[in-house]
Amino acid sequence: MSYKVFVDGQEGTTGLQINEYLAKRDDITLLKIDSDKRKDLAERQRLINESDVTFLCLPDAAAKESVSLVNNPNTCVIDASTAHRVNPDWVFGLPELAADQRDKIRASKRIANPGCHASAFILALRPLVAAGLLPADSQIAANSITGYSGGGKSMIAEYESPERILAPRAYALGLAHKHLPEMQAYTGLSVAPIFQPIVGPFYKGLAVTCYLHPQQFSRAATPQQVRELLADYYQGERFIRVLPFDLNATTDGGFYNVEANNGSNHVDIAVYGTEERMLLIARLDNLGKGASGAAVQSMNVHLGVEESLGLV
Repeated sequence: MSYKVFVDGQEGTTGLQINEYLAKRDDITLLKIDSDKRKDLAERQRLINESDVTFLCLPDAAAKESVSLVNNPNTCVIDASTAHRVNPDWVFGLPELAADQRDKIRASKRIANPGCHASAFILALRPLVAAGLLPADSQIAANSITGYSGGGKSMIAEYESPERILAPRAYALGLAHKHLPEMQAYTGLSVAPIFQPIVGPFYKGLAVTCYLHPQQFSRAATPQQVRELLADYYQGERFIRVLPFDLNATTDGGFYNVEANNGSNHVDIAVYGTEERMLLIARLDNLGKGASGAAVQSMNVHLGVEESLGLV
């Protein structure tokens, strides 16, 4: 069976990557909009409603506008913006979130794609909250190191100009990053984390580090036990790998490789530290599982095709 897919915002970083994933598939017919009609509402509406699935790779306001154009009840919309991620009428597009999440994605015509930092943070912490090990009212501090592609075309141009930026740059220092609402909502935490991201002088790759104080736990747990809890939660998940509790095996001489999952849809989760203090690190490709790969994975789940189709 062939499905018609439209990418609204096909010229952006996420849209281009989605097109690249789908162009290789013989079960997908890509509906393209002429470049001179990208802002033509009537043409966009025609293509959206002709599609089985429309991906929105747009700023929040434009994404909301596109949703207002949908009048075909059979069109599934997968929104990569932040506009609908905590909207109760939309399903969060993270299949590994919970046992019933895939059923929700299959049944819904409105799917909100997670943010890149949020995906790593949620996947690392949700199992601990769900198991009752980490109380919901825990105040978590976390940071993220990410490649500059996450900033879109303007940041890519800035980093790839002759006057290259070589030092990492911390941002969102007002501690009000746009991913905070979903980071809180889908971990099960009752308070937003203290979260501060850093952009590095490399194209893609992302690692979120969460700082855990075992004194916050509801019961005593070693790093090895935390690691086993995570492994049990994600048992059978194709794209989630819980790394062994072994510093030598999971680092390069003690250095953690943020780019290790580039070009894949995988997430690696590692636990480091002692019974007194722990680090929980989740890494992914910010353009893959952190954006376009996640969107295509949710599409596959919704359509009932092999979940990894086009992603491996």
